[in-house]
Amino acid sequence: MDGKFGLVVTFVLKPGHEDAFDESVRELVSAVHEYEPDALVFACHAIEGRVGQRLFYELYRNRAAFDAHGSQEHTKRFLAERDDHVASVQVDFLELLDAKGV
Repeated sequence: MDGKFGLVVTFVLKPGHEDAFDESVRELVSAVHEYEPDALVFACHAIEGRVGQRLFYELYRNRAAFDAHGSQEHTKRFLAERDDHVASVQVDFLELLDAKGV
């Protein structure tokens, strides 16, 4: 769909690190909202029944917007802190075929 670029990231958190990770995510999402107009959707979800897991869904206007996201100071700060709280990460890149609301 017009070059949109997306990904899903699944985080398995270290036990007891849920609150600290969630606070770091709140700061990241706030900065993405303020400074990244080409991040069309940037959402973090708790997964029902899986206390120690979080799922990010990210949709960007294009690949260049995703690449720009990676160079932002707020993203670099999040990534530097992430390993303190995360046991494992899985990233799946997506090709948007169709959607409502974007």
